[in-house]
Amino acid sequence: MYLHLGNDVLINTKDLIGIFDIENSSTSKITKNYLNFASKNGMVVNVSFEMPKSFVVCLDEDFNERVYITQISCMTLKKRYDKLMKGIIG
Repeated sequence: MYLHLGNDVLINTKDLIGIFDIENSSTSKITKNYLNFASKNGMVVNVSFEMPKSFVVCLDEDFNERVYITQISCMTLKKRYDKLMKGIIG
């Protein structure tokens, strides 16, 4: 199944590690350092150049990490994910 992150960007849900609120989680020094590291190492994909609301961490089958910065709130992304999973299970 694929989760839509905005602007025609889809991720495979099996690669999903976590969905994070960028405003709340970026107050942590550890998270700031992680996002800086990811950016410097070419791991960040900006889904939109609007005000970011969340970031999504993925790990593919080759263990390549990718961080998607998106304007979609983490609550909306969670609802989309839950809807996908309900379709699989229910």
